[in-house]
Amino acid sequence: MKTVKIGLLGFGTVGAGVFKLITERCGLLEERSGVRFEIKKILVRDLKKPRKVEVDPRLLTTNPEEVLADPEISTVVELIGGIEPARSYLIQAIQSGKKVVTANKLLLAEKGGEIFELARECKTPVGFEASVGGGIPIIRALQEGFVGNQINEIYGIVNATSNYILSEMSLKGSEFQEVFAHAQSEGYVESDPRMDIEGHDAAQKLSILTALSSGSSPAPDKIYVEGISRITHFDIESAEQLGFRIKLLAVYKQHEGRIEARVHPTFIPLRHPLSDVNGFFNAIYVKGDAVGETMFYGRGGGMMPTASAVVSDIVSVERTVFDPSLLPTARPVSFFSLEELSMEYYLRFTVVDRPGVLGQIANALGANEISIASVDQHGQDKGGRVPIVIMLHRAQEKNVRKAIQIIDQMEPVLDKTLCIRVEPLA
Repeated sequence: MKTVKIGLLGFGTVGAGVFKLITERCGLLEERSGVRFEIKKILVRDLKKPRKVEVDPRLLTTNPEEVLADPEISTVVELIGGIEPARSYLIQAIQSGKKVVTANKLLLAEKGGEIFELARECKTPVGFEASVGGGIPIIRALQEGFVGNQINEIYGIVNATSNYILSEMSLKGSEFQEVFAHAQSEGYVESDPRMDIEGHDAAQKLSILTALSSGSSPAPDKIYVEGISRITHFDIESAEQLGFRIKLLAVYKQHEGRIEARVHPTFIPLRHPLSDVNGFFNAIYVKGDAVGETMFYGRGGGMMPTASAVVSDIVSVERTVFDPSLLPTARPVSFFSLEELSMEYYLRFTVVDRPGVLGQIANALGANEISIASVDQHGQDKGGRVPIVIMLHRAQEKNVRKAIQIIDQMEPVLDKTLCIRVEPLA
């Protein structure tokens, strides 16, 4: 039986999960793949650091060349994260003819075009299933399962932390800061919390899905990104009364020969299965022109779900003859700017309780060709502030922005208007 020797770059939570899965399931992996897998070397920063799993100290090294330059190691698994030195290590591995696997969403979002082009030149497989959706097999589905489809729409709940926060706010009636503080104290939030709550993590994952679906990796400025930090429990209650639930949604659409790619809080109809995705679960809804509507659901991260995806890639790159068609290309694709799009909207204004304020707001909307679908004016809060909720019929984003800019400068308006876009998902 063929033996494949593996080098791990990084031995954090996911690396420990990969080591655990390969060592504990070696018999099952051999039976299912016809290959014996052996981890030969593991790159770490600190040899004395306590590990999540028991490992032979002789496997550990702080010298990357013991992985990258070892001719016996045929597959390199990068689990360091970040751009550098992960990028340099992968490039060296590919140029050396080693097969590579990575879970690094930031690296692929920022430098994926470079890595994939080099892999094509060197005829070296690259596996990256774990970069989106934890253990959900969405990458392979887009590469192979839907190969006969044009992917017209993708809607993804792909950041587990933001989904947990919004779910807790909904289920427990809590405010954002309370749930966010708890998530931080439990270690659920990345070291830079903006990655989660401001939507950047989801945007990186959407970049990868867009590259696979359209054939082109978008530049970071092509994806509109907005986070959840301004969402209140009042907004969540208002959404449910209107028949919606708020989710941080990654949206990909292809129409008129162009691409939409955006991440922002979104009203999703309660009747749609995405609205019931709670806690640390992810879900990705894909619509192809042949297959129709499909949805992938599962744990969005964590040691073992992500390790499961990494191990599936290790097996895949060893069993599959290099196929350049599985990697995104660099073909030119045109992207919509957000201001060009038309959608329905939820607007929440916070105003002084004074006659005529609602009329002023309505006039500003009407002057910008915006039609009101419904209005709900609430009673005063403890500070004498009055929230006004307005649902809009389909309107152009640039007109909504102009109207909001005018309204926010009005003397009776106390806070910046909250604007949440609506996806009917019909």
